[in-house]
Amino acid sequence: MAMQERAVRTRSALVRAAARAFDRNGYEGTSLSQIRAAAEMSMGALTFHFATKGELADAVLDEGWLLTDARVRDALTPDGDPVDGLVTLTLALAALMEEEPLVRSAARLTRERAGGRAWTSAWLPAVHELIERARSAGVLPPVARPEVVADLVSHLIVGAEAQIRASAADAGHPAVDVGGQLARIWDLVLLPVRG
Repeated sequence: MAMQERAVRTRSALVRAAARAFDRNGYEGTSLSQIRAAAEMSMGALTFHFATKGELADAVLDEGWLLTDARVRDALTPDGDPVDGLVTLTLALAALMEEEPLVRSAARLTRERAGGRAWTSAWLPAVHELIERARSAGVLPPVARPEVVADLVSHLIVGAEAQIRASAADAGHPAVDVGGQLARIWDLVLLPVRG
């Protein structure tokens, strides 16, 4: 039993080290040697759990997806206002990206690698569901086509990720209030809807 627990801890440490490396350097800019060194483990321990960098990236993506899926479920209320739900979901995803390298890595790996589970599949179905609920309830004006609203949310999430990444890279400057930016953008966008 102790050996199994140690294997789980080792695997988790490798996935977390890989997430930090992929987040910082991207898929192509990260080597197994860098991950091994960051995790402070032998190459044998790494390759015992993950034979290739691709397998390790898939594990990072899966973990980031699971964290995102859980946050999406926590952020949504079935009986709440669907437009408020879109705002809440966007802010929750931005906060999650700020705090969790696994999630930022999952977002980045989805863009940089073909195939596998897409990070967007953890949250985009909820966006579509909220948009449909808003349309059915007559909360969105008829000119607000569902695909355009979904594009808006997607662009806000991608923009939030870019701001978070730029803020992290620019350590000498104060951190950007990404959540505050998103809230102000939503206030502007929803002005015609909410009057």
